[in-house]
Amino acid sequence: MADAKDRGSGSVRRRLWEPVVFTVALELGGLAVSGLVALVGWPFGWLPDVGFVGLVTGLIAIGPAAELYSGAEPPRRLAVVAALLALATVRLLVAAGVNWAFPALADPGVGVLVGYLVGLPVGVAVLAWFLTRANVDPQGSSSG
Repeated sequence: MADAKDRGSGSVRRRLWEPVVFTVALELGGLAVSGLVALVGWPFGWLPDVGFVGLVTGLIAIGPAAELYSGAEPPRRLAVVAALLALATVRLLVAAGVNWAFPALADPGVGVLVGYLVGLPVGVAVLAWFLTRANVDPQGSSSG
């Protein structure tokens, strides 16, 4: 019986971090796509701005969060609110740190982009934690 509990908690723990790893991998893919767009546009004098890079990267990397949300049980509002608060907090803190450390990058908004890229996996981790916690608690007390 101890093996089943260990195996169960090990699988939950593994599932908790899988979306974060996939989010980071997809962010790197989104940055690669933005880099290819920049290489194609560079000879014509067009480079993507920071907002375009953030939008493309975010749209590509949002898949694991969407899968977590769609596969979760109904009490999802608290998880989404907590994930968005974590994303916003980390984004602001990292952006402030980058803008403080590299003032020349503050004007084009690189600090905000870096904050978003760091905050997105943190938000997915918070979402996964709250959703797995919400899914585990009712099953243990559903006998009624």
